Amino acid sequence: MASIFGLRSRDPARDRQTDLQRFDRLAKLFDQIAAEIDAEKAGLENRYRSTATNAAFLVEAMENGSASSSKLSDVGAMTSAILNCERRIAELVRQNGVMKELRHSLDAIVEDDVDRSGLQAGQTRSAR
Repeated sequence: MASIFGLRSRDPARDRQTDLQRFDRLAKLFDQIAAEIDAEKAGLENRYRSTATNAAFLVEAMENGSASSSKLSDVGAMTSAILNCERRIAELVRQNGVMKELRHSLDAIVEDDVDRSGLQAGQTRSAR
């Protein structure tokens, strides 16, 4: 009867499979972005620790007189780099939180879709 009106619809199982494949691609993208954020954050944290250590030793050397006060500009540059790292790390933490929220929302959508699909399949079987 559907062919009389020229309307054909796909099998709901095929629709569900298409949706799950689409959601899977999206989940992989979220995971990839989260991994990129983690890698950038880890690299920044390493540079942060190194710069903070170097700055501390330089300040100590200046206080002990074993480094000239002309190195004060180096301390300023390191301080600026440390502050920039802290700002960027905070932003990456925020971005990672957003990725986790998006991934959690996606998982909830998929779960809801699977639950709804199972309910519809059960209703179809019981109606027979």
